[in-house]
Amino acid sequence: MSSRYIRNTVILLKPETTPKTDAVPTGAANAMLVSEMTITPLDAQNIDLPYIRGYFGANEQLVGPASVKVSFTCDLSGSGSADIAPAWGNAILPCAMAEGILETPDRVEYTPVSTGLKTATIYYYDDGVLHKLLGVMGNVMLSAKAGERPTLKFDFVGVDGGVTAATAAATTLTNWKKPVAMTKDNVVDITFGATYTAGALSGGTTYPSTGLELNFGNAVNFTPLLSKEDVDITNREITGSLELELTAAQEVSLMASVKANTLQSMGFTIGTATGFSLIVHAPAVQLTNPRKVDLNGKRLVGFDARLVPVSGNDEIRLACV
Repeated sequence: MSSRYIRNTVILLKPETTPKTDAVPTGAANAMLVSEMTITPLDAQNIDLPYIRGYFGANEQLVGPASVKVSFTCDLSGSGSADIAPAWGNAILPCAMAEGILETPDRVEYTPVSTGLKTATIYYYDDGVLHKLLGVMGNVMLSAKAGERPTLKFDFVGVDGGVTAATAAATTLTNWKKPVAMTKDNVVDITFGATYTAGALSGGTTYPSTGLELNFGNAVNFTPLLSKEDVDITNREITGSLELELTAAQEVSLMASVKANTLQSMGFTIGTATGFSLIVHAPAVQLTNPRKVDLNGKRLVGFDARLVPVSGNDEIRLACV
């Protein structure tokens, strides 16, 4: 019997035109370059048979409604050109995000949505076995920490589209570009009070930090009914965490803003070269839960962050420039 290997996994993802209708992703156009992938091939709500038979022992269960769950991590990198969407763009769309390819200057922007949500089809080839997920929606977490590579971690839920024996599709991965290392030369650090205009940040105060982590906080639910099964996103609460090196006066000022429930804008730039730069901007951030952090004997101050909408669907913007 031949062995099967995790390294022989291939994942394809393609947005659906009609929800839960197989978009038929291909290895040439829709291959994902991933790490840290997992699959739950049948996340079933099993049904107990609580029979009493005159003796102890388990009863069988009926396999109830079931979804499929897939998680993987992608590099957060640009496409190499400011007017071309990055390779991870299709994966963030079913996370209640919209894509805009804009000009003057050229840039690609991703912003939240609450209606017209997109779904996707995922093919997960597990070295000889193909799992299909339809009507996929999910959540995403952004991590950009000092000394690491910036990443997007996706957690997807889909309707079971079947399992078959199949040879993995041949993949084309040339549209995936290497990420920048999270080092001093490759970022513009966390900036409070920054204004975003057409692909650029301006103003504000920049603080030395260990980087930024954000959880888009999508409420992803699998809902089985007798005549259909759906995956939905029903809410979103974007939260994050950060650690800053502050002067004594800056710490006192930010502590006061925490106590006053102050909202302030925040910007962060990953990568500095055109086509490889990503700007994270949030217009209204509330810092909470301050904590003292020891980093190699240096005093840092950590905060949790809540990204709040101003006019709706504007609590975060990811701009590839």
